[in-house]
Amino acid sequence: MKVSRHAKIIELISRYDIETQEELAEYLNNAGFKVTQATVSRDIRDLKLTKVSVSSGKQKYVLHRQEEDGMSEKYVRVLRDGFVSMDMAQNILVIKTVSGMAMAVAAAVDAMKWDEVVGCIAGDDTIMCAVRTVEDTAAVMEKIRKIVSKGV
Repeated sequence: MKVSRHAKIIELISRYDIETQEELAEYLNNAGFKVTQATVSRDIRDLKLTKVSVSSGKQKYVLHRQEEDGMSEKYVRVLRDGFVSMDMAQNILVIKTVSGMAMAVAAAVDAMKWDEVVGCIAGDDTIMCAVRTVEDTAAVMEKIRKIVSKGV
């Protein structure tokens, strides 16, 4: 699925210094996504990835940040497409997703860069988000409700 592949690409380029399309394709294939160089090329264009120089003199792919608040349309769409329900347990927010979408939705929540969210751990269809306080958890739930119900 394209949405989960895009989430994986974002995860990979933030974790590794990936310089070429072929290198990115290899990482994706090793992660279980059967892709060709042409698919990777389209994904790079869709995600608006750019290259920046790193200290070693090489270049690497990075996500071109246009939205200063982290609410890019791609992340909003991933959240809407994968979201099923959510519940809180004190300062832990548990988000249920469509099967296989938890990692993509967790990456989207992390990309929102909400100060309240410390980080997310994802399984297949469940995400546990560590949130700073109980009050912050309620605030994050409201933000998510607004996104999945009608829009940003």
